[in-house]
Amino acid sequence: MQNNRQQSLHQPTSTHSEEIVVIKRSLFFKDKNAWNGIIPHTTEDINFLTKNVSFMPRCHAETDTQYKQIIPYMLFLFEKKLFVMQRKHSASEQRLAGKFSLGIGGHIRQEDIKNSNIIDWANREFQEEITYQGSKTVKIIGLLNDDSNDVGKVHLGIILLAQANSDLISINNEHKSGTLLNRDECLALRPYMESWSQMCLDFLISEKIL
Repeated sequence: MQNNRQQSLHQPTSTHSEEIVVIKRSLFFKDKNAWNGIIPHTTEDINFLTKNVSFMPRCHAETDTQYKQIIPYMLFLFEKKLFVMQRKHSASEQRLAGKFSLGIGGHIRQEDIKNSNIIDWANREFQEEITYQGSKTVKIIGLLNDDSNDVGKVHLGIILLAQANSDLISINNEHKSGTLLNRDECLALRPYMESWSQMCLDFLISEKIL
């Protein structure tokens, strides 16, 4: 990762405002049109992202549509069952409170960056949020953008698939609950999922992964 990119774009307005990873929208989309949905990733895309990140206090990033917060969004799959979480009404992101989610992960803090490997970033987020007894293989399966709502306008998803050999999984975060569900059970909850999870569910089914 280039050191000249590792700089704060604003001074935080509060000591509680953590610095998170962002990329300038016009920089990432300069050679391509913004899309809504999931597209296949390329090695060039991933390398470009990791080499061109900056840091911004989250309180600014949540409302500044000139920047995209990079979010590793890991889907956990065990024997054709997806791990589905529900955000409680006390969740910190009130725009998503109460909704169901397939994505394990979240904002990447400046202190979390030890290298330029996005899978390592995602695994650190996984270990913070999840207690899991087993092994898993993780791969990046696509990039997600959704400018159709206020949350999506300021986030860019790196979609990863974790294929697991155990169902011994639980959530550490007190603001969520979770369980493993099959394809039909997931589809029944689709209307109540956050938009990213709806897109991921549709993608997994279209690719015959689920």
